[in-house]
Amino acid sequence: MGRRFRLYPTRAQERSLTGWGHATRALWNVALAQRVHVYEQRGRTLRAVEQCKYLTAARADPDLAWLVELPAQAGQQVLRHLDRAYDNFFNPRHPAVFPTFKKRGHCLAVPLPGQAVEVRKLNRHWAEVRLPKIGWVRFRLSRALGGAIRNATVSRDGVGWHISFGVATGIKPAAPNGKPGCGVDFGVASSAYVSTENTPRIKPTGLAGRERDRLRCLQQRMGRQITYAKKFSGGRYSNRLRRTIAALAKLKAREANRRADFTHKLTTDLAKNHGFVGIEDLRVTNMTASAKGSWEQQGRNVRQKTGLNRSVLDNCPGERRRQLEYKCRLYGSELRPVPPFHTSQTCGNPACGRVDPASRQGGGRSFACVHCGHEDDADHNASVEIEARARRTGGSVTNSTRRRHTVPSPAPWRRRMREAQPVTHG
Repeated sequence: MGRRFRLYPTRAQERSLTGWGHATRALWNVALAQRVHVYEQRGRTLRAVEQCKYLTAARADPDLAWLVELPAQAGQQVLRHLDRAYDNFFNPRHPAVFPTFKKRGHCLAVPLPGQAVEVRKLNRHWAEVRLPKIGWVRFRLSRALGGAIRNATVSRDGVGWHISFGVATGIKPAAPNGKPGCGVDFGVASSAYVSTENTPRIKPTGLAGRERDRLRCLQQRMGRQITYAKKFSGGRYSNRLRRTIAALAKLKAREANRRADFTHKLTTDLAKNHGFVGIEDLRVTNMTASAKGSWEQQGRNVRQKTGLNRSVLDNCPGERRRQLEYKCRLYGSELRPVPPFHTSQTCGNPACGRVDPASRQGGGRSFACVHCGHEDDADHNASVEIEARARRTGGSVTNSTRRRHTVPSPAPWRRRMREAQPVTHG
């Protein structure tokens, strides 16, 4: 299980953690470039065991002071994460793509093994973690750890610094709870409509009215400041521009935290109070594909499709499914994904069950079957159909669109290697 806490480092500790975050990003890029180069030149794949030897030799180089400042355990953990990224890519059941290079604007994160950290409790609400080369750092003990620490990751977002622990709790999957099942339709107008309920569950707005106005003002200000920096400062960011970016990041992080809070409450309630949860086996990547088209054939309704994609991603159906997968095991429930074909056009009346697009006149929020006269909310009707399919299939997904990953051609990587500049710290 994962445990995430708010970290409160001092100014000196924060400077060190920031340098470590950029060092881990640079190390990831260098290690990935080395693996691609060796595969193209010699046809073999490097692993972390071999690259750790090169890392030890590089730490002895006086010109790589930024790599010396990074704890050796963190560098080794980065290489192990790169191994896992390769394994996920070659796993046909995993949706991961080929590992990519990390930009400077990527989230700062420093991974550490569990043996490199130590936690001690100060009082009911506060504790300290000992990090290598830094010492003890305070964090808010918002919940109990509940097990032995296996790994830790220090990260920073718009709100501040956080530390996440991977904890071995020893909790085993619970026995079936014997409660009745349900079907859930995840949508945009209705965030989640449960088949056993009469009203939908609506996700609260991420930002209030004044917060949205402030976000718009900050975005406009950032645009003006970036234009000025490109025109008069050679593209160098000023301190005012950096403060604007930090304020924007804080607002976006606040919105993401509220979205995550609603998602956790929703998935916990569904898994705890139902014997099985039926959902649609959606392909979110295909659903949110851009409509721009190509240079020869331009897309249509690009802005409308962009707004729809933003609304779909704001409800994070993929994250809800990920949370339901492990929470159902904890509470004795079962997640049953079903094929999503025609769930909104199928009559929810058990005596009818016919599929007819005419039952959804105009694609509105109401459903009226043209065969039996059954009327219902369109999203609730879809959730009833999802529950019926989940009962019939028992969790086995048919007509799945998952495809086996294929290794990309090395030509783009060879071209990128020739055009890429040497990766430097910062």
